[in-house]
Amino acid sequence: MIALVQVAAEEAQNPLVPPIPELVVGLIAFAIVFFFLWKKLLPNINKVLEERREAIEGGIEKAEAAQLEAQQTLEQYKAQLAEARHEAARLRQEAQEQGAALIAEMRAEGQRQREEIIAAGHAQIEADRRQAAQALRQDVGKLATELAGKLVGESLEDHARQSRTIDRFLDELEAKAAASAESSGAAR
Repeated sequence: MIALVQVAAEEAQNPLVPPIPELVVGLIAFAIVFFFLWKKLLPNINKVLEERREAIEGGIEKAEAAQLEAQQTLEQYKAQLAEARHEAARLRQEAQEQGAALIAEMRAEGQRQREEIIAAGHAQIEADRRQAAQALRQDVGKLATELAGKLVGESLEDHARQSRTIDRFLDELEAKAAASAESSGAAR
């Protein structure tokens, strides 16, 4: 019977079912550990997890904001670049117009200077021609007076008489030259 009691005691003691006092002590220890974890450790873990979540969400929001700002800055730069290109084209066109106006002005100034030089040259030629004609008239008159004096045999040194004789002689020569020029011009 002892053997039966022992077998019955062994059968009553199932290795899967713990004894009640151990079960109660285990439950109390579990409740203490659970209470400690729930009151102390769990709030700290939740706080850290919340901070991480906020940091991640804040990082995403910051990244999105930075990306939006970068996109706006890029659009501003593109607009400024387009405006700068437009301004450069306008300045280039303006410079070309000013260059064309300057060239036209310089051509007009050159033409005016050319005409002034030509007019001054014509005036100088006319003055030189008159001076040469006057010098020739004096030389021809002097030669004619000397020749006439030699022919006549008397001196024609009287200046007033000499001038009248020379003028009359040259006027006759000019009249003959003009008449021959008219007759040759009419014959053509």
